[in-house]
Amino acid sequence: MTLILVRHTSVAAPPGLCYGRTEVPLAAGFPAEAEAVRAALPREPWDLVSSPAERCWRLAQHLGPAVVHDRRLVELDFGLWEGSPWNALPRTEVDAWCAAFVDQGPPGGESFRALAARASAFAVEAVAQTGITVAVTHAGVVRALLAWHHGLPLADAFDLEVPFGSVHRLELPFPPALAPPEPAPS
Repeated sequence: MTLILVRHTSVAAPPGLCYGRTEVPLAAGFPAEAEAVRAALPREPWDLVSSPAERCWRLAQHLGPAVVHDRRLVELDFGLWEGSPWNALPRTEVDAWCAAFVDQGPPGGESFRALAARASAFAVEAVAQTGITVAVTHAGVVRALLAWHHGLPLADAFDLEVPFGSVHRLELPFPPALAPPEPAPS
């Protein structure tokens, strides 16, 4: 059983834009990038699953007609920062988040541990199927799953290179799914 993670292709977002759940258009080079992704994949049959974000969904549709959405594959929720230029965000808030991103989300957003928990639950379920699952998703999800699968601390996940249109193959054995974060005290 194999899980193949595919990061969506390049986007045409303004440089320095904070986007996770924000919809951004694909770059003009999409057709060529999508063909390169297709060439990097094994021959079918495989199950095809996608984040519901348009930038992932379009690539998944290019790869095959039978695509299933899975919300567990969405990118990190940056909350109140979504759609803002990084350099326009309060520096002290960004620095505080960067120092504790694994367990602390941006204001109104999601922690990296929460993303990793939902993504690893998806992965465990996907590999319980027979054969190959191809998941078209985002850099945050790919990094979280690579770190989890290889036993790296989540704090080191952003050291992993995950370029646009990259393909990452994970094989069994898979560790147990990560536990979701504890709810914040009220």
